[in-house]
Amino acid sequence: MPEPTKENEVPAPAPAPPPEEPNKDTEAGNAPPKDEEEGSPSIALPPGLGSRALERKDSEWSLGESPATEEQVKQNTNSELSTLFVEKPQTGTVKVGANISFIAKVKAEDLLRKPSVKWFKGKWMDLASKAGKHLQLKETFERQSRVYTFEMQIIKAKENYAGNYRCEVTYKDKFDSCSFDLEVHESTGTTPNIDIRSAFKRREVKQQEEEPEIDVWELLKNANPNEYEKIAFQYGITDLRGMLKRLKRMRRVEKKSAAFAKILDPAYQIDKGGRVRFVVELADPKLEVKWYKNGQEIRPSTKYIFEHKGCERIMFINNCSLTDDSEYYVTAGDEKCSTELFVREPPIMVTKQLEDTNAYCGEKVELECEVSEDDANVKWFKNGEEIIPGPKSRYKVRVEGKKHILIIEGATKADSAEYSVMTTGGQSSAKLTVDLKPLKILTPLTDLTVKLGKEICLKCEISENVTGKWTKNGLPVQESDRLKVVHKGRIHKLVIDSALIEDEGDYVFTPDAYSVTLPAKVHVIDPPKINLDGLDADNTVTVIAGNKLRLEIPITGEPPPKVIWSRADKAITESSGRIRSESYPDSSSLIIDVAEREDSGVYHINLKNEAGEAHASIKVKVVDIPDPPVAPNVTDVGDDWCIMNWEPPAYDGGSPILGYFIERKKKQSSRWMRLNFELCKETTFEPKKMIEGVAYEVRIFAVNAIGISKPSMPSKPFVPLAVTSPPTLLAVDSVTDTTVTMKWRPPDQIGAAGLDGYVLEYCFEGTEEWIVANTDLIDKTKFTITGLPTDAKIFVRVKAVNAAGASEPKYYSQPILVKEIIEPPKIRIPRHLKQTYIRRVGEAVNLVIPFQGKPRPELTWKKDGAEIDKNQINIRNSETDTIIFIRKAERSHSGKYDLQVKVEKFVENAAIDIQIVDRPGPPQLVKIEDVWGENVALSWTPPKDDGNAAITGYTIQKADKKSMEWFTVIEHYHRTNATITELVIGNEYYFRVFAENMCGLSENATMTKESAVIAKDGKVYKNPVYEDFDFTEAPMYTQPLVNTYAIAGYNATLNCSVRGNPKPKITWMKNKVAIVDDPRYRMFSNQGVCTLEIRKPSPYDGGTYCCKAVNDLGTAEVECKLEVKVIYQGVITPGQPLFLAGQQQL
Repeated sequence: MPEPTKENEVPAPAPAPPPEEPNKDTEAGNAPPKDEEEGSPSIALPPGLGSRALERKDSEWSLGESPATEEQVKQNTNSELSTLFVEKPQTGTVKVGANISFIAKVKAEDLLRKPSVKWFKGKWMDLASKAGKHLQLKETFERQSRVYTFEMQIIKAKENYAGNYRCEVTYKDKFDSCSFDLEVHESTGTTPNIDIRSAFKRREVKQQEEEPEIDVWELLKNANPNEYEKIAFQYGITDLRGMLKRLKRMRRVEKKSAAFAKILDPAYQIDKGGRVRFVVELADPKLEVKWYKNGQEIRPSTKYIFEHKGCERIMFINNCSLTDDSEYYVTAGDEKCSTELFVREPPIMVTKQLEDTNAYCGEKVELECEVSEDDANVKWFKNGEEIIPGPKSRYKVRVEGKKHILIIEGATKADSAEYSVMTTGGQSSAKLTVDLKPLKILTPLTDLTVKLGKEICLKCEISENVTGKWTKNGLPVQESDRLKVVHKGRIHKLVIDSALIEDEGDYVFTPDAYSVTLPAKVHVIDPPKINLDGLDADNTVTVIAGNKLRLEIPITGEPPPKVIWSRADKAITESSGRIRSESYPDSSSLIIDVAEREDSGVYHINLKNEAGEAHASIKVKVVDIPDPPVAPNVTDVGDDWCIMNWEPPAYDGGSPILGYFIERKKKQSSRWMRLNFELCKETTFEPKKMIEGVAYEVRIFAVNAIGISKPSMPSKPFVPLAVTSPPTLLAVDSVTDTTVTMKWRPPDQIGAAGLDGYVLEYCFEGTEEWIVANTDLIDKTKFTITGLPTDAKIFVRVKAVNAAGASEPKYYSQPILVKEIIEPPKIRIPRHLKQTYIRRVGEAVNLVIPFQGKPRPELTWKKDGAEIDKNQINIRNSETDTIIFIRKAERSHSGKYDLQVKVEKFVENAAIDIQIVDRPGPPQLVKIEDVWGENVALSWTPPKDDGNAAITGYTIQKADKKSMEWFTVIEHYHRTNATITELVIGNEYYFRVFAENMCGLSENATMTKESAVIAKDGKVYKNPVYEDFDFTEAPMYTQPLVNTYAIAGYNATLNCSVRGNPKPKITWMKNKVAIVDDPRYRMFSNQGVCTLEIRKPSPYDGGTYCCKAVNDLGTAEVECKLEVKVIYQGVITPGQPLFLAGQQQL
């Protein structure tokens, strides 16, 4: 918080002396006298600071020849028209220790953002940095009234808080400020009777007698530091900090100088344009002297003149200006002395006074005065209020050197006032009187007669540009959208658009401030008129064929007009015919009973009365349903869609065609199905969701505002077919110097149209011309492009073709270089051939060994180092593999096969071991070694022929001598001797042995030559006789088919189980028709379980399915019903096709 000085009352300064021509020959080296009292209540502005004090941002203006007091300046400032403030802070009084608030309000209606507000104490101290315990700055915004409120609150005021304060508000290029005072009184025990209102009363300014000028420097040098701000405020010092710095330098203790006998005075004062003289006296005249200004040495010139008189050194400064106001010092040896020069500017005087002026309203008024200086700052006032010129103001100020002119454009009586002009040294005032000119009627009003609906224009012209009032039948005329009052210069108009009956009357124009009246009469007539507002823009009436039309037309006119209806120059009478007319005072009607298509045409109505005639034409249109369109054409067909178009019907029924309905049906069916439930606006349509391969027909209905036409003839039958999807996996098979071989895989989706073949195309790099490689369709998925130039690059694509056309092409991803590349040979032995390849005698041997190498390698086969007999072993070679084929393998084919692949100088070898095996021969000898009890010991020798494979075991059988039926006793026995136990006592047995290897048992067995008799003790056991069981059985279903449903697009299966012996033959039927070689169905039978798989069924696959089992003993059937449902938007619908963008057929 600043420390302002205590201020009980602001003294009124004495008037400034008139400017005098400074004496250029007189020295200005003497400082002002110091014997004047500091506390004098009437202190004049110091001569050295008077001009600069008046140059402040908010300079104080004097009235007459004396300067205004601060109260008057403050009052004049606050009385100026404010551009931003709506409420300004007011001067206030507070006791020591009490609180006080100052409020400023700014209207924000025209502001886009918050304005910037600053609070100051004195002229330069910004209070924003002093906010704290004793000072608070607040701001609020009221949204309803859109007013910003800025508050400065002083808490626990002190005596030194008193002083002048200022509030400044800024928004973009707008600026406003306001000054106010704060008085702080000491708080006493008894409260004196103080009139609070007296603190806000305007103090009277008393003319003080002129007193000697006071030097502010002397005041500051002898004053208490607490009084600095008070002195600066009283004498208009703006740069207080700069003066205090200079004062500090002046207060330094001056030591006695050895170089100077007499130093410069502390400060000098001189008027602008005058001559100043600086004098120092040296102690030693031989010392060199240099003069400086603000640290820069001064050189002799016409402005700066140096003189030497003995020990005195003198410098003159001629024609002083404000730039010479600065610090000067002189050096002599190592010492220097300094001083301050203050240049004051004389006040601006009014040299030519304003003159009283008389003018007439509307004229241009100019008030002129002259001042003592060119382009001086001058303020204009009207009745004591400052005039602020601007783009939106009626007042303009023109400055021509010393001449200042106030211009008022288009003066009015309100401009009559006292106008004054103020400068810093004087003022001048004059009275302006604005009177009316004598009025003359140049063009009077005239009586008018107008037709109803026409424009009424009353016009008059008077000699003066003044406003006036219009009256009708003695009542003021009110402006509206239809009635306009026009004032342009001296011309006055009353314009009424579309005259009405009530506009008739007596009109009078009275100029303002004059007693003259201009009367006129207006008469409005009403000719016949036909009101067709209820009809269309082209006056067309539409009626449906077969209905009755009653067309009533409102009419006006006075007297009532005569009405005549006609058609094609033939009048329509008011008789009782089918077409007749009826007339009434305010309307007329045309009546048509049971309208027909021939009644369409133009009907005329004619009105006539004394005021004039009226004619109108009305078009009557009889509308009906349109004719049926012609049969549509199907232009394009897809897998489940087609594109159809048609021509509009020849007759639209008199009403525009709104759209079309489309229906379709299968050719064999008689049931038509609506495809669109919203009208089709175009003459083309794309039906979808048709069954591929089924013939369809379509037809059209035309729709207008009356109804739906009859259906068109059906289109020609068409069958939806789709092209296949593009071929897949297009790859380069091989490349030579002139050929490129490509291979690919069939399309993923073929469709009902099947696949007729492929077309292979190529184009050279850098061109866009595709060349067909195969003139005819090819069935294979491999083709060689021939006749290509070496080192050329080509792009290749392939298309699949069927009855619906060619598919989208499949492109090879990069260009192919036509040049054979040498690739070293490499044999890729399959994993199962890296070990010994074993096959049985009689089986086929078919070994494929792939290899790589370019160009085509040379292949050589050898068996056990010798050439292969091609009569027994077939060798087939291709570009990528070699095949060794033996139709019926023999044991002689066993051995080591060597393969050599050679490409030019590169060679690759590989070997394959083949082993052909057969069943072994029987053991060589089987003999009975011993017989005891129920046991027999056998032994045998291994077979001579093991079948080219290791013996894996033996099988031993026994046979009773009586029946000689052989029964296996031991299987997979590895030893060559065995003991047979649990033989029947009393029986005689023979034994035989089979050898076994990986191919099975030997074809023959070796039997013992002698038999083994098991001795018996007691009776002989007789084996029982059993009859063979009959396992034959007719077919019988153990699990029948079950009725079920399937989801369209998802595979479905039907399952049942059947038994029978011999195994029955299974046949599946749909709707009593056998299913044979249909790729959509797959049939399985495993262990009596029969399965029918339906791949991705459609509603067409629904029906009755039957499974039939047949063998030699009989036939059995079982059936079920299958329903295929369609999912649409998450809802399962019955098994019917969906149409019309997902809506079900009704």
